[in-house]
Amino acid sequence: MEYRKLGKTDMRVSVLGFGGAEIGFEQAPLADVARLLGDALDAGLNVIDTAECYLQSEELIGQAVASRRNDFYLFTKCGHPDVPGAEDWRPESLLRSIQRSLQRLRTDRLDLVQLHSCSETELRKGDVIAALQEARGKGYTRYIGYSGDGLAARYAITCGAFDTLQTSISIGDQEAIDLTMPLAQERHVGVIAKRPIANAAWRYARKPDNAYHVTYWERLQKLGYDFLRAGGADAVSVALRFTLSMPGVHTAIVGTKNPQRWRENAVIAEAGPLPEQQFDDIRRRWRSVAQQDWVGQT
Repeated sequence: MEYRKLGKTDMRVSVLGFGGAEIGFEQAPLADVARLLGDALDAGLNVIDTAECYLQSEELIGQAVASRRNDFYLFTKCGHPDVPGAEDWRPESLLRSIQRSLQRLRTDRLDLVQLHSCSETELRKGDVIAALQEARGKGYTRYIGYSGDGLAARYAITCGAFDTLQTSISIGDQEAIDLTMPLAQERHVGVIAKRPIANAAWRYARKPDNAYHVTYWERLQKLGYDFLRAGGADAVSVALRFTLSMPGVHTAIVGTKNPQRWRENAVIAEAGPLPEQQFDDIRRRWRSVAQQDWVGQT
């Protein structure tokens, strides 16, 4: 497994990280999560990323791997303490949420706490940033970050308060490549790529019912990448290697509840960057087809 230094932090992170949304939203059995994460940690993965709003995700992770806490970096997010989509940016709510995450994850420390898709307006007020800085001062977390896209993500970099940015980068989501990635590299901000395979939305022959997949499905239909026509493992390989080939990306967070999928992704990562010509062809196709409203998906 390849490791990259996460910006200006002291963390050397595996290029593949585990995303905890799927195990929470799809109510994965604890035994499956324990086997999945145990295999991944044994193989060298050292990043686990979750959020307080991913239903039972934090509890599952805590129960599954708390005994191996020194084997991985633990990231979570705050700002949606009750249900997904319901925001609460009050400083006292953020601090309560972080404390609750510590309990759920069965740990006395987090390596990274991230504001979860907080608007630029809220960021500019400063209270949410001060809350995370307070959490860091209290020892709840070592580093603080921002998870989101668009102009809010750009402000998160320029304000200088955050150690990391988690943002969408994939074959179907390339706004960040021009909008935020160069600036993140310049400021030595660690970059965590979310949705690195565009939710594998090309799997659907027809427009999916699940809104989580629709935007990428519609984009990929218009982009018409040659490598997606065959589908299967080859499509996943090109998609994931595209994201990992992006200069400035330190780790890509992939969600799954299937242990076999983790092993397959690890083999893909070991193949290294895409050939330069293939990478450039994907970027060129995006520039020629992407519409103005094809913004980063939160």
